Amino acid sequence: MKLTTRDLIATFLVAAIGVPYVGYLVNGEMPFVQDPRGMSAIGLILGAAAFAVLRGGNAKDRVGTVENVLAVLALALGLLALALAETAAAEVLLAVFMGSILVVWLAEVADHAGWVPGHAALADRG
Repeated sequence: MKLTTRDLIATFLVAAIGVPYVGYLVNGEMPFVQDPRGMSAIGLILGAAAFAVLRGGNAKDRVGTVENVLAVLALALGLLALALAETAAAEVLLAVFMGSILVVWLAEVADHAGWVPGHAALADRG
């Protein structure tokens, strides 16, 4: 399979999460991001948009189910990071949430590229 425009758009959305996060780590704040709560909110909004772009039109197979479970776990981590943004664990939760966004993005792109065994399109060829 080939990667599509959807994959490119989602990659830009994930990069739009990563760039401010790196700036936040280096400077302690970025425009519109002064604390873990703001970074969590950006991750939730742009991460949900990236997932919606990536999942649109995907096959309903077991790989898609695993990707959906990963996305729900990332969402739960994001909501937890947002809720506990004023606690001592905020930075750790935020880091785990940012990592989970990358895991979901990587799983989706690897699936679209045909690198994941068990994909419905690959099974049809077999």
